[in-house]
Amino acid sequence: MSLILLLEGVALFAAVAATVFVWVQPLLQDWLDVANLMGQAAILPLCCVVAFYYNDLYDLRVVRTFSQFAARLLQGLGVALLLLAGFYTIAPDMRAGNGALLSSVLVIVALLLPIRAVGYFIVRRHAFSDRVLILGTGPLARKIMEEIEARPHYRYRIVGVADDNQILDGEALRYPLLGPLEHLGKIADEVKADRIIVALAERRGRMPMRQLLDAQAQGILVEDGMATYEQFTGKLAIEAMSPSFLVFSSGFQKTQGQLALRRVVSLVAAAAGLVVTAPLMAVIALAIKLESRDSVFFIHERAGYRGHPFQLVKFRTMRDRTEASNDSIWQRDDEGRITRVGRWLRKLRLDELPQLLNVVKGDMDLVGPRPEMVENVNAMTELIPYYALRHVVRPGLTGWAQVRYGYSVSLKQVTEKFRHDLFYIKNMSFWFDLRILVDTVKIVLFGRGAR
Repeated sequence: MSLILLLEGVALFAAVAATVFVWVQPLLQDWLDVANLMGQAAILPLCCVVAFYYNDLYDLRVVRTFSQFAARLLQGLGVALLLLAGFYTIAPDMRAGNGALLSSVLVIVALLLPIRAVGYFIVRRHAFSDRVLILGTGPLARKIMEEIEARPHYRYRIVGVADDNQILDGEALRYPLLGPLEHLGKIADEVKADRIIVALAERRGRMPMRQLLDAQAQGILVEDGMATYEQFTGKLAIEAMSPSFLVFSSGFQKTQGQLALRRVVSLVAAAAGLVVTAPLMAVIALAIKLESRDSVFFIHERAGYRGHPFQLVKFRTMRDRTEASNDSIWQRDDEGRITRVGRWLRKLRLDELPQLLNVVKGDMDLVGPRPEMVENVNAMTELIPYYALRHVVRPGLTGWAQVRYGYSVSLKQVTEKFRHDLFYIKNMSFWFDLRILVDTVKIVLFGRGAR
């Protein structure tokens, strides 16, 4: 996604700059004139990049074909023009003129359509794909196969599987089983493999190390299946992880300096957020009170940093439960009790705004795993491997699991979210947090990713 965004952004800027120059024909007498021209030319491409990003035009998992891209392009351009109109209202002096603007839009369409058409053609040409040989027939191997099939733009083409087993979890292999691990060198030569992905369920005493070293010496890339799965999905395959992986992985060792910097950034951002959103929260509180006589806020005990409990604050989105019931994770989304205002608040994630107070108090950070109900932590720790690792950082107002997965109401869904949480903890950084916040804005604006 980043490469597509960068290449198309540069191409759009160059095309619009040339178009504005032809239409306006400015006298470039000094560097200020050049800077003014570049500023005028940069506004429309910048609006396009923002609009295209929020319409998923850079996500090839969403726009998987050229026809889907073409259909979304008009919608993206409409959003871009709205952003441009807002900018021109604030800074009318930066306007390049109607003729230059119309021509620039036409140039953008004429440029993007052939670029993407060629891109989709290349993606689907096997001649440009790496020939991938997978070692293993277990659950991790199956997941990697599924992810490769779902991502043709990654240019991986599976040519076969090598393992001593004949079946994959009781199911027939979707790809040819080419032979046992001891014949790996011969198999790699026959299929002309460009990559070998090691996804063995049990490696002890089975790893064909000599053959893998020979393959590397011949220029074949050898990848660890865990790392490949992590790269493809943005989550960790917890079933395939060993305790030694966690012990020796530097990503799970957070220094006090890292945690302190996160705390300072979260505190400043939350304080500013409270000031900016105070009028909106007042309107939300009034709407909740007009619809229901229940309290405006919902306060519940959650597990925080290192498992310590704290009182989480949210806007109330459900009517009070009159009958006694265990509000566990498997019952948390009782559709019959969600209010009309609450349904919109949940869709736009605005029910989470009062948690800015929790961030200021130090219970939470701006970004991190979502805080879980205290009564469910013990149960999930027993059911989900390594679940306690969620608490090595403060929980967050938003998180990687939230922008990638959404709500969870079953053990399978909770486990899937935990895979994302572990990936975040392992890879967390300032820039990763910034990406999550940008994606959160997309959910708030468009209601995507929420139920």
